[in-house]
Amino acid sequence: MRIGDFVELEVGTIGARGDGIALHDDARVFLPFTVPGDRVRARLAAKRGDGFTGDVEELLGEGKARRIPDCRHFGTCGGCALQHVGSALYADWKRDLVIAALRHRGFEDVPVEPCIISPPGTRRRAKLSALRVKDRMLLGFHGRGSDKIVDLSECPVMSPALVAAVARLRKALSSMGLGKADIAVLDTETGVDLTVETKADVNLRRRETLADLAAAQDFARVSWAQPSAPGRPVERDLIVMRRAPVLRFAGVAVTPPPDAFVQTTKHAEDVMTSFVSDVLSEASRVADLFAGCGTFTFPLAHKARVTSIDGDGGLVAAAREGANHATGLKGITFETRDLFRRPLMASELKPFDGLVFDPPRQGAKAQAEQIASSKLPIVAAVSCDPGTFARDARILVDGGYTLMRVQPIDQFLWSPHIELVAEFKR
Repeated sequence: MRIGDFVELEVGTIGARGDGIALHDDARVFLPFTVPGDRVRARLAAKRGDGFTGDVEELLGEGKARRIPDCRHFGTCGGCALQHVGSALYADWKRDLVIAALRHRGFEDVPVEPCIISPPGTRRRAKLSALRVKDRMLLGFHGRGSDKIVDLSECPVMSPALVAAVARLRKALSSMGLGKADIAVLDTETGVDLTVETKADVNLRRRETLADLAAAQDFARVSWAQPSAPGRPVERDLIVMRRAPVLRFAGVAVTPPPDAFVQTTKHAEDVMTSFVSDVLSEASRVADLFAGCGTFTFPLAHKARVTSIDGDGGLVAAAREGANHATGLKGITFETRDLFRRPLMASELKPFDGLVFDPPRQGAKAQAEQIASSKLPIVAAVSCDPGTFARDARILVDGGYTLMRVQPIDQFLWSPHIELVAEFKR
């Protein structure tokens, strides 16, 4: 087979990136936007690993799992890869991503629960890109495998509040004379929190335009962010705060810093919180590592004393401020600490009888090694990457823990990403 050849194929499975996979002359051909059972005529487009990518030229027959996509941008927008896949196959495929990652690390018999999927229209946090092309401002997500911006007119994944903001926001950005910007939006209890990140300076005209936008859209807060020197934090400028943007964790009101990390959907957050609280229900002294602005800290603090640690000082400060105005908590100690460079050591874990850790995508290898060396009786793990979770789980199990159960959670609807929570016991 050679690049440019036309072949007729039948799709057998869906791969880890969401592409359908067919075999031809014992080589795999990756075909985007296909489902098992699809018969296609495709052109071999490029080498990929030991196989090829293919462009579907004609759909000769449809697989049973195919459905009509929800969005007019599907196929060009890079935000979704699987809107064309029926719900039953989609849920099984997401679960299988977790099972495959665990098997790669030698786990064969771990109970992996059916995947819990956040509904459409519930994504509350997104990062959009803005780019001026001639006299037109594009605002949306990057195209599939491309630097081009797909100008959004709808999105079935984002919350209605975020979708409604896009058109007016596009107009405002255009009038400010910006060439390029990243736009962070968060749908909070009190309104949308908007952060414009760009290399351009914020002048009086831009401030006035954003203040008018906030009033017209009833945004809670608008901030301006400028990248600084490599390795240094982004410099942020508050443009307007009509009211504090508020998220609640177990009833505790928290105002996160601009462009803060929070769980992408409230639905997924509730599932994770319930799981973690159940795992640690008997613990009286809990360490919450990579704690953010209190997603698990506050639910746990209603029953246990909690030490909440994160490397982002802004998130820690937001959580501490929320705790200062809360009642009914057993007691929380906050600490800013880089857990990648300075993991909590096994000796420092001695006072605790429970722990939860929720690291970024790269996982927490160094911290897992210290947990494995500790005597902690029970651990809850939260992860947004099955591969790094499985690596860290292997470390814990080799250190004497048993991986009791895993719950996949899909809050990145129709994408190849998957979250999970898990329970470990000694």
